Amino acid sequence: MASRSAPARLLSFGSFVWFAACAPAATPPPREAPPAPACAARVDALLAKMTLDEKLGQMVQAERKVVEKGDVAKYFLGSILSGGGSAPGGATPGEWADMTDALHAEARTTRLGIPLLYASDAVHGHNNVVGATIFPHQIGLGCTRDPALIEAVARATAQEIAGTGVDWTFAPLVGPARDPRWGRFYETYAERPEVSGLLGAAAIRGLQGDRLGGTGVLACAKHFAGDGLTTFGTTKGEGLIDRGDVQMGDDDFMRVAVAPYASSIAAGVGSIMVSFNSVRGTPMHANEALVTDVLKRRMRFEGVVISDWSALRLLPGSYYEQVVASVNAGIDVTMDAEKLYWRDFLRTAKEAVQKGDISMARVDDAVRRVLAVKCELGVFDRAQRTDRALTAKIGSAEHRALARRAAQASFVLLRNEANLLPLSKAARLVVTGSGASSLARQAGGWTVDWQGAEGKSFPGTTILEGLRAAGDPARVHADPAKPADIAIVVASEPPYAEWEGDAKDPALSNEDVDAIDRANKTGLPVVVVLLSGRPIAVAPHLRKASAWLAAWLPGSEGAAVADVVFGDVTPTGKLAHAWPVRAGASGPPLFDFGFGLSYPTSSTKR
Repeated sequence: MASRSAPARLLSFGSFVWFAACAPAATPPPREAPPAPACAARVDALLAKMTLDEKLGQMVQAERKVVEKGDVAKYFLGSILSGGGSAPGGATPGEWADMTDALHAEARTTRLGIPLLYASDAVHGHNNVVGATIFPHQIGLGCTRDPALIEAVARATAQEIAGTGVDWTFAPLVGPARDPRWGRFYETYAERPEVSGLLGAAAIRGLQGDRLGGTGVLACAKHFAGDGLTTFGTTKGEGLIDRGDVQMGDDDFMRVAVAPYASSIAAGVGSIMVSFNSVRGTPMHANEALVTDVLKRRMRFEGVVISDWSALRLLPGSYYEQVVASVNAGIDVTMDAEKLYWRDFLRTAKEAVQKGDISMARVDDAVRRVLAVKCELGVFDRAQRTDRALTAKIGSAEHRALARRAAQASFVLLRNEANLLPLSKAARLVVTGSGASSLARQAGGWTVDWQGAEGKSFPGTTILEGLRAAGDPARVHADPAKPADIAIVVASEPPYAEWEGDAKDPALSNEDVDAIDRANKTGLPVVVVLLSGRPIAVAPHLRKASAWLAAWLPGSEGAAVADVVFGDVTPTGKLAHAWPVRAGASGPPLFDFGFGLSYPTSSTKR
């Protein structure tokens, strides 16, 4: 993007000044096409022609369900999103492509023909689309410590996104997380900022490519800043820790919460989403010191800063005051998505500009950023937005094979007494537990629907199906009354997302504790496969099973568990978050950051 300069001012936080002076400059790498000067000239020419209404239309994002036919042209909408589970018809790839093509075509009918961006939360594959490849969530990918694999997963995801006419995904989440009681813990790569930053940059390169344009899509590093570092019990409203307050000191905050975004900017990320949380009482959506002075000026981020879902409405004051505070803080695009709130934003922002409470310079800066991203993405010059050749790749065998490989690499072997694993494919297995036959529990939240796919169907292989396919189907069953040599219990969490997943004490369910106890009482060797979006309390039950495999939320390819359990693949995952004895407890963890067993080089299968 074209370079923009602005007079920097010292911040009231001493460490923010320290960060600006000491941190390496994070300048996006040069892009090959279209050239930045050409985009800069194109953007300047458009800005000179745009009315205030046309400019404000680029600064708001509406949810598809509250956009009527004709609204894109009437209100000059710059972008539309699908929230979690918001999809056309049966959410098939073809229905998605038809919907987005119609919206893109409507945008072309406006006076200046400025193209629309369509956005979605494609956070582990194109997860709102039935039939898309569902990759492991970031908590599992973090355990791979493999940037090349994560880049490949993101590249495949970008192809599936582009195959539905979607241009923009709100991924990856690049902030670290340290409290498993948070309902978004599974969306993070690691507890350490350097790991989160490294892997987040790999995902950005995979989504966007070496440059914006081509078959890439616009990535979004989120949530700036401190989303996974809030203090338990500080949430105002729903939840226990999500959207709470970060109470770290300045130096720690810059080192842990902000630093990963330098890696994202260096990788060329085109957008960054601001977090719901506050920092020592100041909401991020009104935090000009961090959003404008640190992110935009000091870190030289030149892309689009977008709000989270109607987050400005949680700010103090009237709606007018909320709009003024958030836009002046540096929010370029306001996702005021519920109901017809986006129309409220357009009316209110126009009033604020006319009264002088929002300057035209601030409006022009926001719109310039939006138009520059659109130019670099190449959408001005695409007559047909959806690449139907990529539509055919959605859920392809190639992509599902990659998802299976990613799941294999994500598993962490926590315990393997007497080298019980790997098992012989000739062994008789009884497979029980809440997750044995549940694709929804394998995939977790943000799958088909916001809170996950319980009660809904999508393509995939369950863990029980995978074990049967890999071994002798007649010797793998779910009936504890039948003879068996080994008991496998697939324990799981139900799917959840955001504050709905906040928990005081994440632990095994009573159903799964009973299943482990029953298996243990048989005298058979017991293997526990754990499907969870976070480390949960297992210490009281650890010795009831000889082997424990943390499989996280592996997605649609449950056969990856069989690959590891039977030894076709050796487990290589290492914990990217320490595993506490109990969430929120002090003292040493049950398993340290970086822990993960493997199989001996030579072993006899049981």
